Amino acid sequence: MPWLEHRSDVADAATLIAAFGEDAGFEAAARAERSRDLGNHIHFRRWRQIERLIVLMAAQGAIGTVQ
Repeated sequence: MPWLEHRSDVADAATLIAAFGEDAGFEAAARAERSRDLGNHIHFRRWRQIERLIVLMAAQGAIGTVQ
């Protein structure tokens, strides 16, 4: 499960989904790689978590334990 530091991460994930559709995860991964190449480990981690969040948001069913 992704760990989100700010609620704006959810908004960023939704924005990527609206703009890129099924390729939103690839866009988040590309942004993470760009951040890593620039030596910005904080934004690298953030975009990786957003990438994971996009996968969860796109899932049709429940993920994890449902009680």
